Amino acid sequence: MAWVLLVLAGLLEVGWSIGMKFTEGFTRLWPSVFTAAGIVASMLLLSQAARTLPIGTAYGVWVGIGAAGAAIVGMAVLGEPATAARIFFVALLLVAVVGLKATSGH
Repeated sequence: MAWVLLVLAGLLEVGWSIGMKFTEGFTRLWPSVFTAAGIVASMLLLSQAARTLPIGTAYGVWVGIGAAGAAIVGMAVLGEPATAARIFFVALLLVAVVGLKATSGH
């Protein structure tokens, strides 16, 4: 169950990190409210997952999902450059996330 919570936390991190782009420095009310709610929910799920998973693994996977997901959404939806180098390094992030999961012992 901890892994499910952690993946959900990571997906929420993708959401709130992309949402920050739409808050315009937290000057727009509803994007700011949804972004703040995503931050809180993501942290709560991360903290629940970290109750049973090693914190280094949990945090690393959370950050990896968030960073890779935000980069993918940025390239696929927001028109950010999708260069071969960026795609390669996003793939490395995903390999690191899988590696942390595989070596966590849980």
